[in-house]
Amino acid sequence: MSGRGGRALTTIHLEETPHLTYVLRLADSALVLSHRLSEWCGHAPMLEEDLALANIALDLLGQARLLYEHAAALEGRGRSEDDLAYLRDAPQFKNLLICELPRGDFAFTIVRQTLVSAFFHPYWQLARSSTDRTLAAIAEKAEKEVAYHLRHAGAWLVRLGDGTEESRRRTLEALDTLWPYTGELFEVDAVGEAMIEAGIAPDPASVRPVFEDTLDRLFAEADLPRPAPTWMQTGGLRGVHTEHLGHMLAVMQHLPRAYPGARW
Repeated sequence: MSGRGGRALTTIHLEETPHLTYVLRLADSALVLSHRLSEWCGHAPMLEEDLALANIALDLLGQARLLYEHAAALEGRGRSEDDLAYLRDAPQFKNLLICELPRGDFAFTIVRQTLVSAFFHPYWQLARSSTDRTLAAIAEKAEKEVAYHLRHAGAWLVRLGDGTEESRRRTLEALDTLWPYTGELFEVDAVGEAMIEAGIAPDPASVRPVFEDTLDRLFAEADLPRPAPTWMQTGGLRGVHTEHLGHMLAVMQHLPRAYPGARW
């Protein structure tokens, strides 16, 4: 995101409408997951995968930028994408909890990316028909990108799940850890209900059959058992986060907060 000068950078507070909150949820989830993937740069198990994860991170960052730009326009107070990314504290972020969990090992990253992409691919497909034409245009771009993310992560899931004893153990461990965070993907509160009623947001319930079918296929190919129903984590969409988000934002937001007005 481009830096810009002119005024000191302090924490901002938004007067959120349901529409603004909804767009911020999408933007925050994309940004936070992008940052987690960027932490693999220089550390992936092979050079090709280092580049692949970096490219997925850049796709998500691009989605976040477009969504923050749209959110700023909805608020109408002259803020920029940088303001929304760098000048809000952790309780103001509305990202899905699954996106903020620490990077973990390679199996953890692959399982998380598979789960998130299996949801967002059909979600963005449906969002192309949004009555919010800007969001529909963003969805048109994002759907194509997430289709690749799903293919890439899904192929690795099969390799790891049906690979060595060690890779299978790590994959099962990651799936066990991450599965309780998938319920939030389908959570609908008052904001979600308003957006669905207005035709702005797809109903997550419409995504679930595709999500389930995609995972059933991949689990079968990877010879992985489907996780048993369990209690689901919640809170991210309301700004209630794990301790990990604050640590991540301290790193991500350090430069613009430490050097207000800097240009790069």
